[in-house]
Amino acid sequence: MIDNKKMVEIMQAIAKRMEKEKEFLTELDNAIGDGDHGINLARGFAAVEQKLPQLADKDLGAILKGVGMALVSNVGGASGPLYGTAFMKAGGALKGETDIDAEKFAAAFEAGVEGIKMRGKAHEGEKTMLDAQCPALKALKEALAAGKDLKTAMGEAVAAAKDGVAYTKTIIATKGRASYLGERSIGHEDPGAMSSLMMLEEITRVL
Repeated sequence: MIDNKKMVEIMQAIAKRMEKEKEFLTELDNAIGDGDHGINLARGFAAVEQKLPQLADKDLGAILKGVGMALVSNVGGASGPLYGTAFMKAGGALKGETDIDAEKFAAAFEAGVEGIKMRGKAHEGEKTMLDAQCPALKALKEALAAGKDLKTAMGEAVAAAKDGVAYTKTIIATKGRASYLGERSIGHEDPGAMSSLMMLEEITRVL
């Protein structure tokens, strides 16, 4: 269902989206963070794009680990280590795999989310990328359990992530730079949740 060619295509799509949205994501981050989220992610995924030709014939685990390492090496701020960890943990779940089904995809996604929780010492409800990712993962697993195909299930995951991004606007940030603002962080969407939503949208589009 997802082979190495498809995985490379997904990563290329995410890289293009991050470049396209870098100013928008940076504007979101200007309001409550360091103002570098979009720029950092665009730089990181540009490095990923450069690395993809060397990864293209490798197994899915190796591709994702390579993506994660490129992000950790090239992205400043909190998002590099967090997204880098997510991709590396997802890669660990797919070690040696060359073609995966929906269940293995969901397991890799879950491993990535757990990696972010561990690395960021964060949970849902703290105005972070997890507020998009956790609802998306839950929706994906529920849709697959109901017998839906992966693209349909990911559509439901994207819808849940959109709701999660909207939710971040209503809550106080308790993690990272945004937490310094206290109640003034209310009324702003979390840039990490927004970039997570964008990545999920690109995965779904390419599937």
